[in-house]
Amino acid sequence: MGYFLAQVVNGLEVGSLYALVALGYTLIYGILELLNFAHGDIFMVGAFLAAGVAALLVHNEAAAVPAGLLIGLMIVASMAGAGGLGVAIERVAYRPLRNANRLAPLITAIGVSLFLESAVQVGISPAPVGVQTHAIISQTVFHLGSVDTPFSKVLLVAVALVLMVGLDLFVFRTQFGSAMRATAQDREAATFMGIDVDRVIMVTFFVASALAGMAGLLYVLSYATAQFFMGYLLGIKAFTAAVIGGIGNIRGAMVGGLLLGLLESLIGGYISTQFQDTFVFLGLILVLLVRPQGLFGQPLTDRA
Repeated sequence: MGYFLAQVVNGLEVGSLYALVALGYTLIYGILELLNFAHGDIFMVGAFLAAGVAALLVHNEAAAVPAGLLIGLMIVASMAGAGGLGVAIERVAYRPLRNANRLAPLITAIGVSLFLESAVQVGISPAPVGVQTHAIISQTVFHLGSVDTPFSKVLLVAVALVLMVGLDLFVFRTQFGSAMRATAQDREAATFMGIDVDRVIMVTFFVASALAGMAGLLYVLSYATAQFFMGYLLGIKAFTAAVIGGIGNIRGAMVGGLLLGLLESLIGGYISTQFQDTFVFLGLILVLLVRPQGLFGQPLTDRA
């Protein structure tokens, strides 16, 4: 039972990362019907921004500023930096192709992804960059029965859940969230109703990218490392989580990310870590065969 609980805790930790990044995929797809395959690399940039702040302010295994202020600066750098990057990508790479063939922005997204990976590899480091997390956050270990869980892991899950609930409230309980949902339903009709569609899309990219940046920060605090290729596989799995939950559905992305993390952890713990990815994508195929719109998605209907 203790071993099972340990795998569940690990699954919730990884699943929280998947869910945060999956929310970005589903937000952008819901508004533009665009698969932003550069989103995983925005997560990677957020991780490097957080690692950069830590490198500047942590010396000789001690933080030059109070730990609370340091974490605050890392949050601002990762979320604001990733959010600004997302807005810039939308403005430069996607907006000119908004009315083009749907294949054009998809290819552009792949190109942006490769560009970000190469820029970080050449401009920062081709090797993993370590972060002295013991000088930033508490090294307290929580005891959940027979399972020992570091504070960084608990923080990752807690912050991710707060952000996911906060995003849900923002989208479904605020006036701007109503504008986002109206734009997702019918951009042209939203324009006729006086909604600034370009502003809604810009804010959507900022929020989605800021969540990915925060996921990058949480990854750095939990795993104490960042590398230029880290966003590739995690981005694919986050996209898988969004599809399982129902692409375009916010709550589906949350549940899909957590389910995917649990599935991956249980398979790795009870079968083999070598087959984790195999079973994850087999699970995706099974969901698409049984329920193509995803667990929370709405079935597509043909219009006369």
